[in-house]
Amino acid sequence: MISAHPILSCDQARELEARLFEGDELCEWAAMKLAGVSVAAAVLGDFREIGGFPSQGRILVLAGKGHNAGDALLAAQEIMRRHPAALVDVIFIFGELTLRPLASRAWRECLEAGRDRVKILRSKQLAQSASYDLCLDGIFGFQFRPPLDLRASAVLSWVAGLPIRLRAAVDLPSGLDAPGAFKADFTYATGSVKAPLLSCVNAGRSRYLDLGFFGDSERSGKQASRDFVLTREVLAPLAMLRPAQSDKRSFGHVFILGGSRFFPGAVLMSVLAALRSGVGLVTAFVPESLVSAYAARAPEAMWVGWPETPDGSLALEGISLLRHRLGKASSLVVGPGLGRDRETLALIESLVKTSEVPLVIDADALQPSVIKLGAAPRILTPHAGEYLRIANGAEPADFSKRRKATTLVLKGPMTCIAHGGVTYRSLFGGPVLARGGSGDILAGLIGGLLAQTPADTLGAASRGVAWHGLAADLLARAKGQVAVRTTDILDVLPEALRARGDE
Repeated sequence: MISAHPILSCDQARELEARLFEGDELCEWAAMKLAGVSVAAAVLGDFREIGGFPSQGRILVLAGKGHNAGDALLAAQEIMRRHPAALVDVIFIFGELTLRPLASRAWRECLEAGRDRVKILRSKQLAQSASYDLCLDGIFGFQFRPPLDLRASAVLSWVAGLPIRLRAAVDLPSGLDAPGAFKADFTYATGSVKAPLLSCVNAGRSRYLDLGFFGDSERSGKQASRDFVLTREVLAPLAMLRPAQSDKRSFGHVFILGGSRFFPGAVLMSVLAALRSGVGLVTAFVPESLVSAYAARAPEAMWVGWPETPDGSLALEGISLLRHRLGKASSLVVGPGLGRDRETLALIESLVKTSEVPLVIDADALQPSVIKLGAAPRILTPHAGEYLRIANGAEPADFSKRRKATTLVLKGPMTCIAHGGVTYRSLFGGPVLARGGSGDILAGLIGGLLAQTPADTLGAASRGVAWHGLAADLLARAKGQVAVRTTDILDVLPEALRARGDE
């Protein structure tokens, strides 16, 4: 069972909260308090990507009438608690007297906690220039219906012109993608992920804050959903103690086939990632001219030199090197750094057609002529361009449903995993992954995980994507998004398994 929660329509989210709270304001208030603290923790964690929230930081809260306003106000209160010199300005779009009861209570608590550090900005003050470290958007929630209210539109227009280091929306950015809407750097989905978030450009990077809404009674009915969001708990099996009575053969053997003279680094990155995956054994089949250099870089792997074509790619004549060893493999990764030599692609077609070992098919091996061959379970790992090449216009869910024993990992800002017509979204990771080689690392990581659970392609894919993304988040928080190398992700994989929470 994959640790994931259903993505809900706005109506479904409303129905869920009605079932959970049954009109009990005490329960709603407890959930609002948890949401505020969770948003604050997540914001402060994400702020580390740009150096951290300053001790005397300035916060601007945009408050509407309802729960989103309460969440934002309580988040500001929590940030003030953690940063006693922080200052908060609040704009009540419709006036503080229009606040609903719980939002009004949140405002009173924020005001009491901040005392002289919290003030209300009136409309006549909006003409003044100002700068803020953080803007918290709590105007409209998932019940928003266009068009934007004129009062909200005027404030959002003013905010758009301000220098603000980080813009955060609660649940959904106010106005969604309507003209003049709030443009968030991060959007924090509280309690559940609402479907409009998946397609909202103004949402920026999305985060899911699990508030415990999906207990056993809610999970029991989630099979009806076809779209899910992965939770951090998907990595729980990897963070557990391993059996004491085990050896290297207990944790699988991954074979990796790839590399060429023109793309020598990709397969090395895949091997390095596989070595970090917890797999017991790694064997790599690479052009024979590269073996010595690779063995010096990663002596833990077993390196097998492969005959080369005149262009330095893998020659068809080397196929016997793999076939007589394949009985020892638990999984097979093909594609990283392969190139598009015709002879090499013929080699890949022959291997995929006859292999009984679960496969990860990546990069240039992702060809229409390849993916339709054979019956072995497989994980396909295309980026958007490669997906266009193989999908013939199909949506990920339909693509996976039409291909039995196929798990699709469609890489992107919000990576989508599709299996049997069901999709799982990963909200982990960010722009730090937007550099060459990150996909090669993911392929090797998934291949190593698949070797440990050969019968569970969906589990291997989900854990690999979440682990890769969480490591990228930690890397960005430690070193920023810019001055890092792709292989730096490898060094934070252990921390990603052991991390707890956002701080």
